[in-house]
Formats: sequence, structure tokens, C-alpha cells
Amino acid sequence: MFLDILMTVLLGGSNTFTIVTSLLYMTGLWMMFEKSGIRGWWALIPGAREYQLSRCAGRESEGRGWSIVAVAAIVSTLFDKFVNPDTGRDYLTVLDILMVSVDLALVVTQLVYEIRVFAGLIEVYGVSRRWMWLWILPTNCIVTCIWGFDKKYQPAWKVEDIRAEMARLASHGSATVMDEGLTVNLEERSTTEFFQKKVLLRDIHMAIPQGHMVLLLGGSGAGKTTYLNAINGYEKAKAEVVLNGNNMYKDYKKMQYEVGFVPQTEMMRGKDTVLYTLLDAAKLRLPKEVTPAQRRERVNEVMEIFGLLPVQNNLVEKLSGGQKKRLSISMEFISNPSLFILDEPDSGLDGVMARELFEQLRKIADTGKIVIVITHTPDRVIDLFDDVIVLAKDSARTGRLAFYGSIEDARKFFGKDRMEEIVKSVNRKEEGGDGLADEFVMKYAEVQHG
Repeated sequence: MFLDILMTVLLGGSNTFTIVTSLLYMTGLWMMFEKSGIRGWWALIPGAREYQLSRCAGRESEGRGWSIVAVAAIVSTLFDKFVNPDTGRDYLTVLDILMVSVDLALVVTQLVYEIRVFAGLIEVYGVSRRWMWLWILPTNCIVTCIWGFDKKYQPAWKVEDIRAEMARLASHGSATVMDEGLTVNLEERSTTEFFQKKVLLRDIHMAIPQGHMVLLLGGSGAGKTTYLNAINGYEKAKAEVVLNGNNMYKDYKKMQYEVGFVPQTEMMRGKDTVLYTLLDAAKLRLPKEVTPAQRRERVNEVMEIFGLLPVQNNLVEKLSGGQKKRLSISMEFISNPSLFILDEPDSGLDGVMARELFEQLRKIADTGKIVIVITHTPDRVIDLFDDVIVLAKDSARTGRLAFYGSIEDARKFFGKDRMEEIVKSVNRKEEGGDGLADEFVMKYAEVQHG
């Protein structure tokens, strides 16, 4: 509160009306935060309060942007006041024009974020959209005071309560560690973001047998990549990941050769040949005690598996899209991993080429490997998969396990025939989905509890 008033005075706006409305706005906001289960003193901190208000509205993603823009607006205003002050010039400099453009862009961006967040607040408080006019006009202090102090206006849910409720309902014990296969018992993967602990993933437990090809589904932001990074040890979580009896985190140096990860982006030099590319990959991915002759033998084996022998002397830049994908996969398969993870390997491929690629992955799984794949067009190759993992963002914007099991069981569980329809059912409504993530996360937890 005092920080805002001080800013007002420093920036030359120390009139009584501005100070009074600032006091009223922050006081009302303090009470609104308390009603939503958030500490009221966040209302005193510019930048932070915008983010916390967005959490109250269920629009946390918008809050991050709004918070950054709000701080940028303060910095821009201070710059205008102290670094580039108006000294009575009767002309505009290039810097003046630039700063006016920046200020205008910040004002418009803030307005867009405010409208989105307040639309969420209208839903949470269950009031008429006509309140929007009071918020947009310089009378938003009236809204915060009425909603903050009047007991008649209560939010439909509290921010912290819903986090605790989702954590309680969706926690379903742990998976039994298998001697063969992949066992994942992930309690939490979190980070610090925007003044608070941000839980990215929580309570994901499963056991995947050897020889299974698994589809990983989830909407944008559901935590698919974060989950895969936790499995392969790239980003450690509060978890136990065991592959064929070996702990991924405790024995990471040993286990890094047991996991192959193929990212969506191809990282190959166009001027190298296929053979040289794979020999180079072999040097990096095979243990140091492997001899050059053994490396060459393994490269030949992999080229034969993926049909690259006929083009082994071709430059990478001359390969077709399908050949480049097979080469990218071959680079990771060099180490003969027990767990093979692929992020959209069919990106940019037509139906026929994608089918051929997934049939090759199916053959790899049939040799006893575990293959986990992310793809945005799963239905054209769904018959090749054994199981499906469905991740979804709950109301607290945390990635949760909404389902793990066979393809047929997934269809029965969600009441959908197509995998793309399953993803739509757990996506948020503002993302074009049905907004049923919480329902299915809790339903799956109840099924696991028996």
C-alpha cells in the first residue's frame, strides 16, 4: 500500500483522489484475497498482486503475463520520470516517440489481461457481466471493496482448498517395483515460479512391462515433456524411477546408456553423411571400452534395422523427411536402450511414412524394449500400441495422471472411441476442450483405490 502511494507521489500524481482510490483498491483486494484463501498482504505488492488475483480467477497462466507487464509498466514510467524527463522541450526526440509507443503497448496489453482475468472472477463470484464496466473504468476500487467486504459476495472455491482437495483425492499410493520393466513412482515435480512454489506434476504411479509400446497423451501444458524428463533423469523429481531393477537416479551414469530419447527437433549436421553421423553418435553413446571395430559393427546393425544401408554415403541434407526421422531415431538406438522415448517422431510425415515409422517402433518393442511415444495424430496408428498414459491439468494447474492402461480400457473409461476425443475431454474449455480433467483425475484415483 505504502509502496503504491510512494510511487504515486514520486511520479507526480500525489493528488488526494489518486491516493484514496489506491487505498480503497488495495484494501478491498486484501479482503478478496483472504476470501480466496490467499494471504491478503499480496495486495500491497505491484506485480505480485496481479498474479495472485489471476489465481483467484482460475486464470493463472494469464496472471504470469499480467504480472510481467505490470512490472514493465512501472519500470517504463520510472524511466520516463527520471531518465528521460520532460524538460520543457517543444519537440519530440526519437526516444520520446519510442517510449510513448512502449507505454501505449503496455497499457493495451494490461487491459487485455485485466479483461481476461476479471471475466474469470465474474464466473468465480457468479455475478453479472455488467460488473466488467466498473472494473475497466477508474472505479475498480468500488468492485474490490464490495466483493471484499460484503459477505454476500463469496468465491465459488478457495485457491488453496482446491489444491489440497485435488491432492487428497488424486493420491493413489504407489506402484509395486518390478524387477523387469519400468516402474515410476513420482510424488512431485515442482519449481519456484512467480513468488511461490509451482507444482508441475503430482502423484503419477505406474508399472510398464517390457515389450510394451505406450502412447503418452495430454493437452498443452499437461506436463508430458516434464514427465519424460523426470523418467530419463534429465530433470530429477521427487520420485523413484526403476528400470529393470536399477534406480534411474541413483545409478544415472550407468543407466544413461539404457535410455534413448529422440526429441522432436532433429539435431544433425546436413553436410555429414549418414554413416559419419551414426559413427559420431556411437562415439558419444556407447561406453568408452567399446572398440572402433565394435562401434562400426553396431552402426551397420542399426542401419540395417532402419533401412539406411542404401543411403549410408548420402549427405543428411539430401535425405527425405522419412529418412531423416529414421536417422534421428537410429542415433539414439545405437546404445541399444531398454527404454526408448520419442517426442512426435511422425511430425511432418504423411500417413504412409508415419505408419511405416510406427511399425518399425512396434518391432523394436517386440524385442523386449519399452517404447513411449508422444504424437498428436495417434488414431492413425493406435492399433500398434499396447497402453496409453493420459496426463491432464487439474484445477490447480498441476499435471496429474488421468489414466494408465490398455487402449480398450481407455476407451471404456473415457467413453470415447478416438484418442483425440480423449484429449479433448480433459483439455480446458478455453483451450477448446470439455474441461473434465478434474472429473477423470478423481475417477481414476477412485478406481485405483478400489
